[in-house]
Amino acid sequence: MALNTSADAPLPVGEVSRLIGGWIDRLGAVWVEGQITQLSRRPGAGVVFLTLRDPSYDISVSVTCYRQVFEAVADVVSEGARVVVLAKPEWYAPRGQLSLRATEIKPVGVGELLARLEQLKKSLASEGLFAADRKKALPFLPQLIGLVCGRASAAERDVLENARHRWPAVRFEVRNVPVQGVHAVPQVVQAVKELDALDAVDVIIVARGGGSVEDLLPFSDEQLVRAVAACRTPVVSAIGHEPDNPLLDFVADLRASTPTDAAKKVVPDVGEEYERVRFLRDRARRSVQSFIDREERGLAHALARPSIEDPHRMVDERADQVAALLDRGRRTLGHLLDRADSELTHTHARVVALSPAATLQRGYAVLQKADGHVVRDPDEVAAGEALRARVAEGEFTVRVDA
Repeated sequence: MALNTSADAPLPVGEVSRLIGGWIDRLGAVWVEGQITQLSRRPGAGVVFLTLRDPSYDISVSVTCYRQVFEAVADVVSEGARVVVLAKPEWYAPRGQLSLRATEIKPVGVGELLARLEQLKKSLASEGLFAADRKKALPFLPQLIGLVCGRASAAERDVLENARHRWPAVRFEVRNVPVQGVHAVPQVVQAVKELDALDAVDVIIVARGGGSVEDLLPFSDEQLVRAVAACRTPVVSAIGHEPDNPLLDFVADLRASTPTDAAKKVVPDVGEEYERVRFLRDRARRSVQSFIDREERGLAHALARPSIEDPHRMVDERADQVAALLDRGRRTLGHLLDRADSELTHTHARVVALSPAATLQRGYAVLQKADGHVVRDPDEVAAGEALRARVAEGEFTVRVDA
C-alpha cells in the first residue's frame, strides 16, 4: 500500500523493513525450479543454506530449509543439480534480505527434463526457428573460424588439430567459456554474440565433448537457442556425441556429430581438394583431347574424299563432256543458221517477186494525184490535171489530155 512520507516526515529503516516483511508474509508458498549453485551443510546445524539460480537469466535467490527436509534428498542432490522446491518467501528484517523457506525439495529427473525439453522444442519449432529455409550455407573455405568451447578441453583440441591438419592456413578466434554449470548459458551466449559481431569471422563452431543429459542442458537453453537463431554468421553445433541432440542442434545452420566431425565439415581437406583439382584438370584435358581427336578424324575423312583430295579431277572428267556438248551446240546452231538463211533467201525471193518494184521493172508505171492517191480509174482524173508517174528508176510529171 502507498505510504504518506516526505523529507520532513520520513520512515525509519526499521519501519520500512517491517512493512516489507509484512507485505512478503502475505505471499503464499510457491513451487520454484532452479539449479543449486551453493550448498552449505554445517555439521550439527539444524538449517541447510543453498542458492537457487536460473541459468537463463542469471538470477539467484537464497533458500533455507530444515536439515530433515534436505536429508530426504541428500543422496541425489548436490551442487549443480536441478531441483523443484516448495517454499514460502521470507524477509529477514535485521539485514533486509529476502530468502525462501523450503518445506519440500524434489530433484528434477531425467524424464522430467526430457519432457520439458520436448515441450520447449515444439514451442520453438512452431515459431519457425528450426525451419530449413532459415539455415545459412557454410563458406567453402573459411578464413577465420570462431570457436566457443571449454578451456583446454578435448573438444577444443579436436577442432583445432583436425582443422589445421586438413587446411594448415586456417585461423581461429577462440572463446573459452564454461560449458556446464550455472555460468555456462550466459557466457556461451555472450561468446556467440561477440564472434557474430566480428566481420572477419566466417563461421562459428560451438563445441563440447560428451556428457550426461544434465551436463548438456545449457545447450538446450531457450536463451542460447534464440541467440543462435539471431546470428548473421553461420553456426555449427558440435555438442556431445552422435546420440546427443540438444536443441542447439536444431537451430544451428549445421549439426556435427562430434567436434572432430565439425572440423571435417567446416574445413576442406587440402589433399582432397588437390586431388579434386587434379582430377578435374585431367578430365578437362581428356575432354579437350577427345574433341581435338574427333575433329582431326573428321578433317582427315573430309580430306580423303575425291572431291577434296583431287579437286581438278571432277573438272577433267567433265571436260570431254563439255567439249562434246559445245561441239554439238555449235553444229546444232550451224544447222539452225543454215536453215534460217535458206528460209530467208526463199522468202526474199518471194518478196522480190511480189514487190511492186518488180512490176515497175517490167515497164509498168504508177500514177498518183497531187495528194498521193493512186489513180485506178480514168474517171478519177480531169483534163489538164497534173499527175506524178512513178517508174522503176524514178518519177516524173505528166498532164492529162482531154
